[in-house]
Amino acid sequence: MEQLQESQEALLSRENQIEAEGNGIFSRYRYPVLTAAHVPLTWKYDFDSESNPYFMERIGVNAVFNAGAIKFGNKYILVARVEGADRKSFFAVAESDNGIDGFRFWDKPVIFDSLEGADTNVYDMRLVQHEDGWIYGLFCTERRDPSASEGDQTSAFAQCGIVRTKDLRQWERLADLITPSPQQRNVVLHPEFVDGKYAFYTRPQDSFIEAGSGGGIGFGLADNIENAVITQEEILYKKEYHTVYEAKNGQGPAPIKTEKGWLHLAHGVRNTAAGLRYVLYMFMTDLQDLTKVTHRPGGYFLAPEGEERIGDVSNVAFCNGWIVNPEGKVFIYYASSDTRMHVATSTVGQLVDYVMNTPEDGLSSAKSVGNILGLIGRNKAAVPHGNSRAMSANI
Repeated sequence: MEQLQESQEALLSRENQIEAEGNGIFSRYRYPVLTAAHVPLTWKYDFDSESNPYFMERIGVNAVFNAGAIKFGNKYILVARVEGADRKSFFAVAESDNGIDGFRFWDKPVIFDSLEGADTNVYDMRLVQHEDGWIYGLFCTERRDPSASEGDQTSAFAQCGIVRTKDLRQWERLADLITPSPQQRNVVLHPEFVDGKYAFYTRPQDSFIEAGSGGGIGFGLADNIENAVITQEEILYKKEYHTVYEAKNGQGPAPIKTEKGWLHLAHGVRNTAAGLRYVLYMFMTDLQDLTKVTHRPGGYFLAPEGEERIGDVSNVAFCNGWIVNPEGKVFIYYASSDTRMHVATSTVGQLVDYVMNTPEDGLSSAKSVGNILGLIGRNKAAVPHGNSRAMSANI
């Protein structure tokens, strides 16, 4: 017991280190911010020597990932998806003073009402401080597909669950979101009212895995939040052939409001010979018309690298939480391979520059080469002859 406690304390107290080399857009950090090893020992072990004489782990934890994020008071808060060895996920709050390291879970997991027969599994909460004064958590609630045959124990039915809180400790369960789509995951609440209504980013799907005739990031309005009903969804960012979001795409966290527009972070999925690959990409929408995409930089913003590519579901980067501090620094909390949580940092200024000045995907190899040639030409004109050995050698 003492050995485990000392080992965990060393992990929780470990200082994170920024990676020296980056791309000028964001900075990665050496260590994950949350893992299964961060989960309190009291959630896993029975400390009573009579009932657990061998000091065995009684409840196993498999992974900690896909966390919503919010700045609450002076703390950086993650509401993480904790997956047990039994495959059931639940939510737990972890806090840090600086948002980079020192994350520690609160004493108990998040508790809210479970809807009878609907919540076999819950996961991937998006947090948003809404202008109505509540903090909302939107998550996926999953159960077995009632239309599946007895021999099919994998088909699932997913919808958007909604809870709200004022203190992140007492959570009120509201009715699940109702939309025209057969399945809903990756639903995000916009932080402001739109024409007096609650605005949602959705991801309509025909089935649990395949987007089918649905797909893309949708948008819809509901008259109220207690019994939210969207009668019409509009696709604001669709799937596209031979892109990083050709198979599926979905909103990540709620967008960040800037002077130039709303900054969005999303995930894109494409198929490969080794299976699905998840990456993150960005775009911007108009400040007044939330369905108007004004900038769409080509390619991915962040993809799993190195050990991030290894895990329960390999080759996956997923984000459903980011935080902007008062100084404009952005903390991007992303999970790798459905196993662990990481942080990357940037600034609002850097992200706006990236979104507005990165070339769009021209949707052909020739246009991609054209973008590179344009950059080479600008560099040739900008760098005086002989000032850069590397530049002159390449030109």
